[in-house]
Amino acid sequence: MNRTDLLEMIRNGESSAVEFKRDDVRPGKLAAEMAALLNLEGGHILLGVEDDGTITGLARESKETEEWVMQVAWNHIQPALIPSWQVLQLGSGISIGVICLAQNAPDKPYKVQQGGGWITKVRVGTTTRDASREEEQRLYQQSGGLRYGLKPVLGADIEDVDHRRLQDYFTRVLDYGDIPSQGSDGWETLLRNLDFAVVSGGRTVPTVDGMLIFGLNTGRFLPQSGIRAICYPGEEPDYAVRADESIRGALVPLLSRDGRIVETGVVEGAWDFGRRNTTPFARLEGPRRIDGWEFPEEAVREILVNALVHRDYSIVGTDVTLLIFSDRLEVHSPGRLPNTVTLEGMKSGMRYARNQTLVNVMRDYRYVDARGMGIRSKVIPAMLAHNGTEPDLIEEEHRFIVRLWKAPRTGSH
Repeated sequence: MNRTDLLEMIRNGESSAVEFKRDDVRPGKLAAEMAALLNLEGGHILLGVEDDGTITGLARESKETEEWVMQVAWNHIQPALIPSWQVLQLGSGISIGVICLAQNAPDKPYKVQQGGGWITKVRVGTTTRDASREEEQRLYQQSGGLRYGLKPVLGADIEDVDHRRLQDYFTRVLDYGDIPSQGSDGWETLLRNLDFAVVSGGRTVPTVDGMLIFGLNTGRFLPQSGIRAICYPGEEPDYAVRADESIRGALVPLLSRDGRIVETGVVEGAWDFGRRNTTPFARLEGPRRIDGWEFPEEAVREILVNALVHRDYSIVGTDVTLLIFSDRLEVHSPGRLPNTVTLEGMKSGMRYARNQTLVNVMRDYRYVDARGMGIRSKVIPAMLAHNGTEPDLIEEEHRFIVRLWKAPRTGSH
């Protein structure tokens, strides 16, 4: 950071990534601000700037302030860290200390010592507060310290997963020659070994992943498990809709022995909604008639599957959303991208998996690219071949959006 960048940051005021502090701030308060920024997206703390942006400067020698900051970061934050430190001179003997906290910090959640214990802090706008239980779980999940999909589904029984789909998976998809009979100890052991079930309270019950993939009444136990699909007549959301459906059920379909779909899964249900609410076309290429849809099926299926297998299921009360407008199609996935994943990384083929069991099973059903590079190898090429456009990848604070355009556009949306 240089002097110009610093002054611009001060002019813009505090934000979710910038905090102003006097250099006599209490160690516990400074530690809380550092931990909260690390638990979000990183950022900067400017020492020597008042809350209203007034520049007062460091009251102590810069070397002394640096040693104090490092001591706070090491002794008052867990896991301990060494932040980046810089001092910038603004003239007239005024200097500002800049604490730089890395984006995508690997050891979330960062906690601070408070009341005899260690408390996780989160940043909401310009405010730092204690994390809720759900927020803390999501931070553990981001860093790989918690696999939410392995949690038992409270209130569910092993009978709440569809034995027909499981039987089909073991015999037709995995080609197991001999499987235990349903309801036997061997059957339950098999489900536990594959992370579809876990022992809880002395009983074998479905895991979140097992219920998502094979559940009989998934929406009852995991209300965040489906897709909300809406088709609007125009280019913006409106009260008037052409279609609005809540698509529920197991992620995977039930197939017959010859591979025909007997009961659809969520992916097929969402694709069927898309087909019913987009316009087919036909064109001639030489002597051949080419039939198609406004969006390539391969691209739509890929972004739907990605949203379902990579979303943050610890966020309850919100579904994956499929939105169809007159000029575009969007899929919104709840939660931020997993730790270390970037938009550019996705475009270049970066592999990641927030919910590894879901990825493994959907790969077995050939929904997921075996190389784990669906955006790069499927979506982008399919859209370029279809109409010459690339998908928009948009990361917001609480969701990730993939947008497919119906046609090339001259202006930005």
